[in-house]
Amino acid sequence: MKKNILTLAGCVLICLAVGFIGSVFTTPAIGSWYAFLNKPSFNPPAWIFAPVWTLLYILMGIALFLVYKKIKENKAVRPAVIIFFVHLFLNFSWSLVFFGLKMIPLAFANIIILWLLIAYLIIIFWKIDKRASILLWPYLAWVSFASVLNYSILMLNR
Repeated sequence: MKKNILTLAGCVLICLAVGFIGSVFTTPAIGSWYAFLNKPSFNPPAWIFAPVWTLLYILMGIALFLVYKKIKENKAVRPAVIIFFVHLFLNFSWSLVFFGLKMIPLAFANIIILWLLIAYLIIIFWKIDKRASILLWPYLAWVSFASVLNYSILMLNR
């Protein structure tokens, strides 16, 4: 039981750490470069992003935990966990590319690949632990919205 709690905490902390590292690029740009971009009317207020992403990273960590704890009994888990970490790198890299490097077209390509990986994770997690898959649905929904937002910003700032 104690090992499970530590593993769960580790999985959640890994995901939250990715978000924190990404925020190193995001936070300074919000009040400067990003503030001066043309944005669509549906652009949410800046304050909404931190709580939404925090919740999503926690859900991702729980999903990772549910899958990871089955690694000894199911050979399909190891590749799923590897794909999860590849996806986490893409998640982080979007913040770096969009806010850090200010490369909106490349960020859009990044978020499309990220979206595809999340969808794939949902499918492969479903075969391992349905709860883990379901925990990623809000994440896919938010990244879908973020993709539309990224595309809109790209088009409005050509």
